[in-house]
Amino acid sequence: MKHLTVLVPDIQTGPNTLSCIIGAYHIFTEANNYCIRQNKNPVFTIELAGVSGQSNFVNGLLSVMPQKEINSIEKTDLIIIPAILAAFKKVEGGNVLLVDWILEHYKKGAEVASMCTGAYILASTGLLDKKSCSIHWNAAANFKQLFPKVNLKAEKLITDEQGIYTNGGGYSFLNLIIYLVEKYYDRQTAIYCSKVFQIDLDRQTQSDFVIFNGQKTHGDEVVVKAQEYIEKNFTEKISMEELSSKFTVGRRNFDRRFIKATGNTPVEYLQRVKIESAKKELETSRKTINEVMYEVGYADVKAFREVFRKITGLSPLEYKNKYNKTGSAALI
Repeated sequence: MKHLTVLVPDIQTGPNTLSCIIGAYHIFTEANNYCIRQNKNPVFTIELAGVSGQSNFVNGLLSVMPQKEINSIEKTDLIIIPAILAAFKKVEGGNVLLVDWILEHYKKGAEVASMCTGAYILASTGLLDKKSCSIHWNAAANFKQLFPKVNLKAEKLITDEQGIYTNGGGYSFLNLIIYLVEKYYDRQTAIYCSKVFQIDLDRQTQSDFVIFNGQKTHGDEVVVKAQEYIEKNFTEKISMEELSSKFTVGRRNFDRRFIKATGNTPVEYLQRVKIESAKKELETSRKTINEVMYEVGYADVKAFREVFRKITGLSPLEYKNKYNKTGSAALI
């Protein structure tokens, strides 16, 4: 039987830390029970492990007492890292010991899966350098600054590379668990768990959940002013040549500084601002797709659809049908 370690951090924790721990333990336990009912051997011995005898969550309202101290586990096959606080700057406290322990056991052959902002702990090991990683879209800008060597894929729901798994934000960690159940058990067990826990099977993206807010804490005042100009005038035709001239910066240098500060080119930033405005209109109004398109500054239906799908993973009509409950979506 394989060994599954669900880590219990003792610091930098939040409400979702506990959700991830309980969710992983519950679903993998049910997968084992399903195997037994099918006259098969359970796949995992499941243990919660930490660096202290008790970890407190939600301002001490709830506590978890790990079954094992991490150094007492000589071998494990799969390590689950739960979410931690998104206001992450560097690994602290007992989490430093968790980082060292994860790195040691990965080198021994264990696979590692991080849930949501658990990617901060995983990235602190160095194992994510030059590898793909997903994280909650709201933590993406901070993560990029702290771990520039990681190939961040915030639009992805799940990444899977060289025995390292990551997933997007919130309760999408449930999708990662189902993914791992299929990988370690089989498709039939994954389908069973998805039905019992009512989790969408085979969901691949978190793009349509993203709420775009331009990152302005980067310290480049010229770029902040350019962002504010774009956000105020996005419905108009904006020339990036004229915009860079407006702030007396050469175009190539302007693009370079903009990418460094925001993670987007100026053109991409403008597109995201336009699409975020379009999303809000599609969610709340009875306007047609064409009306919304024109309001946010697009005149070409094909171009609007392509950019909208690239950013959200859905067509404008699919998005409206999914999120607007004021009435049926209007066709173009």
